[in-house]
Parts: sequence; C-alpha cells; structure tokens
Amino acid sequence: MPAHIAKQAYLVGGAVRDELLGFAVKDKDYVVVGSTPEAMVAAGFRPVGKDFPVFLHPQTHDEYALARTERKIAKGYKGFSVHASIDVTLEQDLARRDLTINAIAKGDDGRLIDPFNGLADIKAKMLRHVSNAFAEDPVRILRAARFSARLTDFSIAPETMTLMRQMVAAGEVDALVAERVWQEFAKGLMEEKPSRMFEVLRACGALQKLLPELDKLWGVPQPAHHHPEVDTGVHVMMVIDYAAQQNFSLAIRFAALMHDLGKGVTLQEMLPRHIGHEERGVHLLKEICKRLRVPNDCKELAVMVAKYHGKLYAAPQMRASTLLEFLIQLDAIRQPERFKDFLKACEADTRGRTGLEHCPTPAADFLLKVLAAASSVDAGAVAKAQSDVEEIKAAVCEARLSAIKKALNAK
Repeated sequence: MPAHIAKQAYLVGGAVRDELLGFAVKDKDYVVVGSTPEAMVAAGFRPVGKDFPVFLHPQTHDEYALARTERKIAKGYKGFSVHASIDVTLEQDLARRDLTINAIAKGDDGRLIDPFNGLADIKAKMLRHVSNAFAEDPVRILRAARFSARLTDFSIAPETMTLMRQMVAAGEVDALVAERVWQEFAKGLMEEKPSRMFEVLRACGALQKLLPELDKLWGVPQPAHHHPEVDTGVHVMMVIDYAAQQNFSLAIRFAALMHDLGKGVTLQEMLPRHIGHEERGVHLLKEICKRLRVPNDCKELAVMVAKYHGKLYAAPQMRASTLLEFLIQLDAIRQPERFKDFLKACEADTRGRTGLEHCPTPAADFLLKVLAAASSVDAGAVAKAQSDVEEIKAAVCEARLSAIKKALNAK
C-alpha cells in the first residue's frame, strides 16, 4: 500500500476494543484520513460501499473507510446524511461512534488515539455513549444491550441508560426495521449471557416496544413447587442462559426464549397455573416471527418447542401408540437432528430453574430410545410387500409400533 495512504490509515472499532480486552480479533476495519475515493482506487483498493466510501484492501481484503461525519435528517437508523471528504479528521470520525470503548483508534506505530476516554471506561468496565449523537440512531440501544450480554462484567453508565429511555419515549425505537431488530437479537442470543441483553432492553423500555409478548412475562407467577424462581420472566432468562452455557445453536436459543409466551396471557383467576399456555404461546410466537421476519429454521423449531414442551414430560407414561403419534407430530423420524434440538431446548427449560440446574432429564433420554426403535424399521422393505399407498402407510406404522413395544418390553 502506498506510503501516503498507509500513514493515514488507523485500525478502529471492534478490532482495537477486542485487542484491549484480550479477545481474539476477527475482523479488522480501518479509517483513512486525508484521502479521496480516486486516490484509494489508484492505490489498488476495490470500492464496495453503497452509502459511504468503503474499500477492500487488494491483499488482505480488510475494510478501509474514508473518514466521515454523519448528520441526522430523519427518524430511524437510516435517516442520516453522510459527509466524507479529505478534511474530516480522525477525531470527527470517532465522534460519530456509539460507545467510548468502540471509539479508540490505533496507528501503524501502535499508538492509541482515545479522544473520548474509552480506555478509562474499559478499566472501569463501563458502557458509555460517546456523545448525544448516540440518540440519533435507535440501533445503538440494541447494540448497547448486546454488548451487555457479551461483556458480562460491564455496566451501562447511568447517563447512557437515561438517554436510552429518552430515545424510547421519543419513539425512535418505533422506526427500527424488522431485519435489523432480528439481526441484533440473533447476535445477542449468541453472546455469553443473553439474558443481560433483554434485561437492559426491559430497563430502558425498549423490550415493551419490540417484544411486548416477552416483556409481559415478568411478574407472572408459576407454581413454586415446579418453579422455585416463581417469576416467569426470570425463568425464561435462566433458560436462555443455560442454552448459552451449553453452546446451543441460535435456533435452540430462540426456541428457549419463546417457549413460555403463553403464560403472559394466562387469565388472572387461573394463576399461578397455566393450563393451555402452549397453544396460546404458539399463536403469539407466529405473530412475532412474522413481524420480525425470523428465519424458517428458527421459527419451525420454536413453534415445535412452544407447542410440545409440556407434553414431553409425560412421555414415559405414554402407551406405545401415543409415543409413535408424538414422534410423528414432531416429525422426529424424518428429521432426527431437529428432534434432538427440540430435546435440547426442553433440557434448557428443565434446568433453567432455581436449584435445578443439574437435574436429570429422563423423558428426553427415554424418547431418544423410542425414536431409535421406530427408526430401526426398514420402511422400504416393508413397502415392497404391499400393493397400494394406504397399505404401505399402515404396514410401516404397524412395524414401527411393534418395534416401540418391543423396546418398551425390553426396558
């Protein structure tokens, strides 16, 4: 890279932050000060930015963006006018960033440029906004909450929480588009302690706007003999944190988050019992998935868990025919891996309770054995002995039922 470009390129954002925190650096982003798009192209960089000048390094493919400023012109995270020119300084570029820990730059010589005291906030374990420009972009509320889930020993500065509450009250969150909300939720669910994301969103009022169905769960009681933690919202947070501890997939974590939505609309006179909450929850879940445009794999597993997680625990008492019907409802024979994900989400539900974090899950182990028995049937061989489709279905079903009965008798 030409010297006149290299001297004005600074490593910025997450790469600097993660290096200072001792995390592995994944992606490197650079800001280039005092250059132009024409000069970048002449130096061999490939332009890729749509909304502002961003270029890929010809060898490393790292991103290099021209220093820029932003001006708010409309509501929402896209309502900005971007200004990138040769006279924009590094400090001006850093000033438009969200949190002080993300507004530190590093020069080629290793020198840190920290105009907003991000190093002090790293030492103090504090998430603090760079300036009041934070209020111009509602995505920053989601990002601050997500960083809380990742940096589990950091706290949000009181003045930043106040600003986030003001943003919610001003309706900024209402302007967020579904894809961006889902993107941030998905990232937050994959962090070390996802419960912290939702607790922060709840504290600033954003959860009530974005996921009112989930927000309603706090304060809803459950029977203490089944749920020593009692509060449904607390239980769901314990469930998603258990799923994170086990390094479960995004689909499992989302299912864990959504599994008890129906308890939020249980009639007052029924409490603390929640008879029929599974079906009520499925309706709410489908509305959320439609609203946030949740990917199908996450939606399908979440619906399955919401609908059937209560039925799982009765499995060891079921008759062979009922067990086979249950496996068919879950499409377990055709999609065994998704069925295992269903069981993992139910495991998180079982162990996401105070004092029961290591309790056994006999129903899950039992169903895996039943599935193995049903799956041992060679459907193709059974089909060859039949003459029409209905006879084939009946014969395969009978063979699977016989295999399940044999496994139960062996037990």
